Amino acid sequence: DVILVTIDTLRADALGFRGNTRVRTPFLDSLAARGTVFTHAHAHNVVTLPSHTNILTGLYPWQHGVRDNAGFTLDAKHLTIAARLREAGFATGAFVSAFPLDSRYGLDRGFDVYDDSYPTTTNALDFAVQERPGSETLQHAAAWWQSNAGRKRFLFVHLYEPHAPYLPPPPFREEYRNDLYLGEVAAADAMLARTLGPILEASPHALVILTGDHGEALGDHGEKTHGLFAYESTLAVPLIVVDASQKAGVDDRYVRHIDIAPTILARLGIAAPAEWKGASLFAQGERGYTYFESLSASLNRGWAPLVGAIEGGRKLIELPIPELYDLPSDPKEQHNRFSDERRSVTALRARLRADAPTQTAARQNVGSEEQATLLSLGYLSGTSSKTSYTAADDPKNLVDLDNELHEAIAAYQAGDLSRALQRAKALVAARPDMEIAQEMLAFFLSQNERPDEAIHVLERRVETGRANDATRIRLGLLLSETGRAREAIALLQPFADRTDPDLLNAYGIALADSGDVPGAVRQFERILS
Repeated sequence: DVILVTIDTLRADALGFRGNTRVRTPFLDSLAARGTVFTHAHAHNVVTLPSHTNILTGLYPWQHGVRDNAGFTLDAKHLTIAARLREAGFATGAFVSAFPLDSRYGLDRGFDVYDDSYPTTTNALDFAVQERPGSETLQHAAAWWQSNAGRKRFLFVHLYEPHAPYLPPPPFREEYRNDLYLGEVAAADAMLARTLGPILEASPHALVILTGDHGEALGDHGEKTHGLFAYESTLAVPLIVVDASQKAGVDDRYVRHIDIAPTILARLGIAAPAEWKGASLFAQGERGYTYFESLSASLNRGWAPLVGAIEGGRKLIELPIPELYDLPSDPKEQHNRFSDERRSVTALRARLRADAPTQTAARQNVGSEEQATLLSLGYLSGTSSKTSYTAADDPKNLVDLDNELHEAIAAYQAGDLSRALQRAKALVAARPDMEIAQEMLAFFLSQNERPDEAIHVLERRVETGRANDATRIRLGLLLSETGRAREAIALLQPFADRTDPDLLNAYGIALADSGDVPGAVRQFERILS
């Protein structure tokens, strides 16, 4: 049996076994005592969907092409670890807790069961539509596990605690009222103890791998949550592997998420694909080089793309204002050594150029419902067509603006649409050239039942020649929703060969409103297929 558990937004230093004395994580501490703790493990992305794609495919993001939480779908040619294990006779089940891992993004391939059944509702502000408690996810997982007793099983479980907003259940809310993030960490530990604990007692020889998809900044380097920078607070992750054939202990080598899938195949005696660049976590020798990126701000806002590499404890962050850190002596990344260690910079840059040929990505349209769902979870999903950058586009110079964007999102998450709209208007007034601010303003106007004003914002972008395909599609969706069928058809028809369900639905409604009922039916049939 193989069990893979990911805990969303879990800092490497937020656990008892990693020395945190302010949190109680007895179950994870006991798991760490039984297994191998990798103290220098890194993700390759700092947002949920691409990070999980790395884990489940064994590929770097530039290999599989999924670079952000929206606008990307895993190509069917890239097999998941579940598909490989199903070929080997395993029952395969996945149980995920939040929308960024929705089956629409392609990670369900290879799983007999892919349970992403968080509650559905038509109210965009009902947060149950985006996530479900980890306890509920684990109950479904345990039922599947028992129903497949007697077979070889691969179980993947994803918990969304401790993702923001931090709302731990009782009694953790009161106990950790001064640090609600740690309250959610403690709550996740208790959930796992209740459900995963009995499973492991009954299956003592199961291979168990537990990690985080990324961390949480909590104010480090000025960042409140995650998705902007790739400092250690968001790039470093906890990693425990319990393997009955290995001695328990601590491994301080630099290891990576792409080493997880090879570890599973090696344990089962299955050959790893040639395109995998990772190696079993228990293979001898150093892992050496690893690639990482943070492209959300570039894709969504037009800021400079962040890519980097780690090798031998040196960490290079490539931006208009580049950075180099010596992680063993400077774990909090306070002293930029870029100007002092040109030899290290040259070597790491050569690795980046040779091994990661593309730092940009072409995203698909982000539908209106998808945008609303991601925004309520704290994720921006805008569009940008910018291709050249200066120091003014470096996210280090824009972190205050990032926090302002997240203040607007926080207002939306709290259901205060009026305050969210006010903040969006202030952002547009301060940065009229920032496309994401314009799109956020249009979105909040539509959510405030002011669709005509939202349409005006997007039409102005089209008229001034600053609208890309995604903006035209969003305008078409709004026009369709407000009954302006002919205008909607004119905007949406050029994109009708795509497979985005929100786009096809809006196009079908516009066709029906214009009298083309057979054409509308064809679009709805495409969605169902």
